[in-house]
Amino acid sequence: MLPRLLAPAGSMDKLIMAVQYGADEIYFSGKSMGMRAGSKNFTNKDLEQGVEYCHKHGRKSNITVNIAPHNDDLKGIEEYLKYLQKIGADALIVADPGIIEIVKETIPDMRIHLSTQANTTNYRAANFWYKQGVNRIVLARELSFREIEEIVNNSPKDLEFEAFAHGAMCISYSGRCLLSSFMTGRFSNKGDCAQACRWKYNLVEEKRPGEYYPIEENDEGTFIMNSKDMCMVEHLQKFKDLGIKALKIEGRNKSEYYTAIAVRSYRNALDELEKPEDERNTQYWKEELEKSSHRDFSYGFFFGNPYKDGQLYTSSSYIRTYDVVGIIRSYDRESRTAVIEQRNKFSEGDLLECFGPKGRHFEITAKKMQDEDGNTIESAPHAQQIIRMEINEDVEPYYILRKKVEE
Repeated sequence: MLPRLLAPAGSMDKLIMAVQYGADEIYFSGKSMGMRAGSKNFTNKDLEQGVEYCHKHGRKSNITVNIAPHNDDLKGIEEYLKYLQKIGADALIVADPGIIEIVKETIPDMRIHLSTQANTTNYRAANFWYKQGVNRIVLARELSFREIEEIVNNSPKDLEFEAFAHGAMCISYSGRCLLSSFMTGRFSNKGDCAQACRWKYNLVEEKRPGEYYPIEENDEGTFIMNSKDMCMVEHLQKFKDLGIKALKIEGRNKSEYYTAIAVRSYRNALDELEKPEDERNTQYWKEELEKSSHRDFSYGFFFGNPYKDGQLYTSSSYIRTYDVVGIIRSYDRESRTAVIEQRNKFSEGDLLECFGPKGRHFEITAKKMQDEDGNTIESAPHAQQIIRMEINEDVEPYYILRKKVEE
């Protein structure tokens, strides 16, 4: 059985994109108790709509309740949990044993997925959490395939395991960091990390104030705590062979385009595991992932300690080679005309790439562009401008147009 694909959603637009591009389960958060305060997250009304949209399309909704709560954070938690059950949430992602106890007391039938924040790194811990009523464990990101195999083989057969397969890594143990709290007053374990590990640092000797020494020989300073991004699209067969139930994409704070690219690539690569190895397009899907905004890729800890290639000491900047320029909202096959919502400027004559959930991308040249009033235009410069444009290939709503960034 293929692992289920779990996608992030920091807003309703991203949730829709994750569903349209093939995620089996979507994880998202309300305005409190989730680990991504920087994303828009969901109001109660949005939560209801998000759960409903998932169910309408046959997908599961996993709501994050995984901060490290202090006493004040427990106020009203029972009412919130009952609300999540009422609107039909399929599972709660929880990290704190106190919250797990409240869930069991308040909504005992709710599925509990143990967050990676709980740092599960051995089979005895897995068995302990199983006895507390946990249905699925999101394993710590600091595990190798060998360690995961041992955990799975020494755990109850009906205990599910989930692993991160793609996205940003953290310099601290599964996100348990105090650097942001000390430097900015923003608490990482309450979902408000300032990502101080990504900043540029220099060394200052106390008797020479104002004299800054790069920790490595580099005129731009050094990024001593900056982790590379994880990308495991080349190794999905290993997860399947180990019996991993779900593979998780990181990135609730990232764009709709990132969501579409990541989900599309992993969805297709997972489905191709059912084909003979020589018919798979793994390299293509990795190249597609490189067309989203990312840092240099690594394999995380899956093949052992990544001290040789897990860090990036020269920059914390993202690599961005393509800009999304439009999202298709509708398409008329008779006139071969698409209605497009602009995302970045593009002009008549530009060479664009177009893709949807399945299959490879194809190239088109922007031509016969009109504004909403039917006036001929040469470019689409305005944010979220609605335009019409001729596209001869059949496309569908939520297909995306992108353009290579000029060097």
